[in-house]
Amino acid sequence: MFGGGRKDNKDDGKSLSSVVTPENPPANKKGGSNLTGFDPEGLERAAKAARELDASKNAGAAIELIKTQEVTKQHEAASKRAEMEAYSQQQRSTNIEREGEEARKTLEAQTQHERHRAEYMDELERKRQVDMLNAQKYMQEEQLKKQEEMVARQEQMRRKTAEHEASLKTKMELARAQAEADGRIRQERENHDLILDKLKQEAIERRDTVLKSIKDAGTMLGEGLQSYLDDTNKLRNTALTVTGIAIGVYTARTSIGVTGRFIEARLGKPSLVRETSRFSLGQLARQPIPTTKRLIGIGTQEKDALKGIVLRPDLDSQLTKIAVSTANTKKNKAPFRHLLLHGAPGTGKTMFARNLAHHSGLDFAILTGGDIAPLGRDAVTELHKLFDWAKTSRRGLMLFIDEADAFLQNRETTKISEDQRNALNAFLFRTGTESNQFMMVYASNQPAQFDPALLDRVDEMVEFELPGVEERRQMIAMYIDKYLIKPPGWAKAVVTDGIGPAEIEMAVQMTDGFSGRSISKLAIAWQAAAYGTDGAILDKDSFFKTVEHHKQSMSVKDNWLLEAEQRARILTLDA
Repeated sequence: MFGGGRKDNKDDGKSLSSVVTPENPPANKKGGSNLTGFDPEGLERAAKAARELDASKNAGAAIELIKTQEVTKQHEAASKRAEMEAYSQQQRSTNIEREGEEARKTLEAQTQHERHRAEYMDELERKRQVDMLNAQKYMQEEQLKKQEEMVARQEQMRRKTAEHEASLKTKMELARAQAEADGRIRQERENHDLILDKLKQEAIERRDTVLKSIKDAGTMLGEGLQSYLDDTNKLRNTALTVTGIAIGVYTARTSIGVTGRFIEARLGKPSLVRETSRFSLGQLARQPIPTTKRLIGIGTQEKDALKGIVLRPDLDSQLTKIAVSTANTKKNKAPFRHLLLHGAPGTGKTMFARNLAHHSGLDFAILTGGDIAPLGRDAVTELHKLFDWAKTSRRGLMLFIDEADAFLQNRETTKISEDQRNALNAFLFRTGTESNQFMMVYASNQPAQFDPALLDRVDEMVEFELPGVEERRQMIAMYIDKYLIKPPGWAKAVVTDGIGPAEIEMAVQMTDGFSGRSISKLAIAWQAAAYGTDGAILDKDSFFKTVEHHKQSMSVKDNWLLEAEQRARILTLDA
């Protein structure tokens, strides 16, 4: 039984070995599975296996095993089919992506080609336009050249015609003048005898008249002189009268000259002085009320030398010390120190000189350096008159020379005339020693041009710079109060519309580079803009437009000054 069983098992093994399984694939590969993975030979194998199993004792178990194997086979086939479908789907997705990438590359290539083509067409169009413009320009130049040639020919023809007309006219004038001259000559020749007879008769009559007049005058003078010489008293009185007249004329001329020089030195004003605080008869006649007020207030002094002047704190302190020192120098009758005020125009140099004179109790006189050069040879005489006049001041005199560099230039580097050199030498002679009678204050925008001898006479130099932010803020507030809110005289106050601290602060920032004089003129311009409206109203728009206009004007002036400096530098290099 057991052996039979084993035999059966062998047979079964043989029969089972012939069954197709995934681990035991069929030997015949030709009948492969179709696209879906289904193998039709499996049914044949199954049928054959079924017949063999029917003959076996373990047919039922084998059938179950075969079913299980077949189910497994079907599951594996289904799994492979799913894998194949996933692979096919992946291949389709890959193909789609590849086709999309190829389409994108193709589109980019087409776009680039179209761009290159458009650029090329644009370049061709530009070249065509340039060629067309060049052709038009050439045609216009040719046409203009032809017009110029035509105008030149017409002008030449007109000139030739005018010359021909002038030649004809000249010939006609000459012919007419010749005919008139010939007629006069012919007439003079025909009347020659009559004219000679007439002239002879007139000459005879004139000679007889003159001889008779001389004879009568000689007879009268002789008789009068004989009568005068015979009278001794008349001769003596005549001699005394002539002597007295001569003595009176000489005495009057001398006394008048002395008196005139005394009056000119004491009460007059030298021609070089533009303005002075000293009393003069001419000034009293021209301005009686202001002169009288000043004479009444001669003993009063200004307490603040920097009144009305806004400066930097360090400069303010320096000038205050100078004012106090000058006042004490006058009180102690010590020699005065000479000052040089230099800096940009409109920074307060002249204002400080005036206030310094009032504060120290000195008289002041203002002259400009440009007035000396035109005097020529008379400059030396006028300078001596100026310093003689300065020494006659009982209170002491502050002599302020504005634009001093125009006269006191360096003799070594600047070409000056002999008269200017003599005037400079005379000025240096009169200012070479210390004096308690007058004080020199020089003001200049270009102190580097001064002669070294003059710089040696300067005891202290003060630089006036352009105002900073805080100084501009104070100046704008001061001038707004002076010209807009409380204008002088009978002027109408200005109504500000929309102008507050923020607008004023903005104006402070916009006026960077303005001098004190420029800010003063800006305030006057604000006043003028307000007076140009009904009710004297200054609004925000006009306020800032005026500032912009002044900034543009300052820019134009700076350009002019720069060009003038460049031209002067070029002329200096050429020289």
